[in-house]
Amino acid sequence: MDKDDKPLIWLRGEVKTPPFSQEARIEAGFLLRRLQQGDNLELPHSRPMPSVGAHCHELRIRDVDKNWRIVYRIDSDAILILDVFDKTTRTTPTQVIENCKKRLSKYDKDIQD
Repeated sequence: MDKDDKPLIWLRGEVKTPPFSQEARIEAGFLLRRLQQGDNLELPHSRPMPSVGAHCHELRIRDVDKNWRIVYRIDSDAILILDVFDKTTRTTPTQVIENCKKRLSKYDKDIQD
């Protein structure tokens, strides 16, 4: 990691094999690395998630038989990983969105204290 790269702060989830295939894990790592280096990812790799909060997005990683999602927020000093899950429906589950909002709220409160 270069000195200008943003660290990843994992509030929930992980990317490992299994359950990710090796190819999906490598793709996730590559995309997360690009985010750390300041790249702005767009579709088909990432899409905004304003329902979670400002500067929030979801990485989209297709696996052999799953569609992984990594919900993250881009801060000025870090990339926050809010959740990692297998998306099984067209819409993001309400519980995932609510849990991400709670994690962000707690994180923001904790860093202010």
